[in-house]
Amino acid sequence: MKKILIVDDAQTLDSTAACIPALQYETVCATAEDALERYGAERPDLVLCELELPHMSGLELLSRLSERHQEFIPILFMSSCADCDAESRAFEAGAMDYVRRPFRPDVLMHRIDNAMRQIDSIRQLQGLKIIAETDPMTGLLNKICTQQTLGELCARSSGTLMMIDLDNFKLVNDIYGHGMGDRVIIRFADILRSVIRSSDDVVGRVGGDEFVIFCRDIRSERLIAEKAALINKNLLASAKEYMGEDMNIPLGASVGAVLVPDEGTDFDELYKKADKALYSVKQNGKHGFAVFHGDGAYNSGGRAQMESPSLLGARKVLEERVHQKGAYEASFDDFRSIFRFVSRRAETYHIDAEFILFSFDIDVAEEKAEAFGAMLHQTLRRSDVYARSTRSQYMVLLPHPIPDHGEAAIRRVVEKWRRIDAGTKLVCEHESLYREA
Repeated sequence: MKKILIVDDAQTLDSTAACIPALQYETVCATAEDALERYGAERPDLVLCELELPHMSGLELLSRLSERHQEFIPILFMSSCADCDAESRAFEAGAMDYVRRPFRPDVLMHRIDNAMRQIDSIRQLQGLKIIAETDPMTGLLNKICTQQTLGELCARSSGTLMMIDLDNFKLVNDIYGHGMGDRVIIRFADILRSVIRSSDDVVGRVGGDEFVIFCRDIRSERLIAEKAALINKNLLASAKEYMGEDMNIPLGASVGAVLVPDEGTDFDELYKKADKALYSVKQNGKHGFAVFHGDGAYNSGGRAQMESPSLLGARKVLEERVHQKGAYEASFDDFRSIFRFVSRRAETYHIDAEFILFSFDIDVAEEKAEAFGAMLHQTLRRSDVYARSTRSQYMVLLPHPIPDHGEAAIRRVVEKWRRIDAGTKLVCEHESLYREA
């Protein structure tokens, strides 16, 4: 049964709904304040809306629905206003029909039936176009359509091309399952829609967790930084909403940007340059942005802060972008530097530290190795450091061990891994970095 969302003043909602036979259409009622959320939750076939609503006009509601959902909103306006301009404005805004109050119920039903037939024809035509152009999961442009659309935009428009990639997204699938991963991707697409202007900008999905945005006439690194920060803020909030406040996956988004036409007008070349900027973000802490420049430099918010002479500015650059629970994950090169520093400290000041090597007895699949790393992150202390040295081996450093902490840490890791995968044997070795002469 087709569904109608009735948006009206609270005092007249029931009487309006009573005009529509329950056996012919399902009706859902909402005031202006609730209509935005109810539309997304109910996905009605038609919106029957009063034009002069308190707090928000019908035209404003239509505009906000179109901006939020990026789709054709089938709407029929009702109004007791005798102003011809009001009717004209309603049709210019995209209304399917306009009915004056007071109306006869049979006349209203004829208008609704006609609108429903028009909607069926429009959606049949749109459906073929949507199937060909959109990503079925997110509703964004698919890879082929993104390349075609952005190719045309980059050739004739000024603005910024941004590549956006989710950080550590694979851990969501590994720990919480692919169903949760799909929910995060869908929400992330909504987040990207929320940071662009619906009429000027374009966003598409070009891979599993890879997206591209073109922002027309935006050329300020400050604005790029603001968008990157807002994307990361909303993504983290959504992740905690879905997976709980104790979710400690370092989930975030990295943004690589390139200015158009400063760096060219060919989409393929611009895409490669944005990808290089994105890679620099991935190599320098993730969860941020970088802008490609022709001299090979990748300016980012962090570098801009380093130009400040203040102690606070310098510290902000060095600190983690997002404070997380759990152990500190380092790259192999960073782990080596930390290990050398801790070893020097142990030798110079006689402060003990422990080094642990976790290895699998067989060459494990990539997914299993990453799941083990995520488990280390959750199981070890926040002051502990770990890094992956090979597919089947992880190194752990305990810079401030308490007595027997190394053996206790090993027991926790082994027991937890046994509950996750009892069939894959884990080999553990450890030693103290401080040795008395």
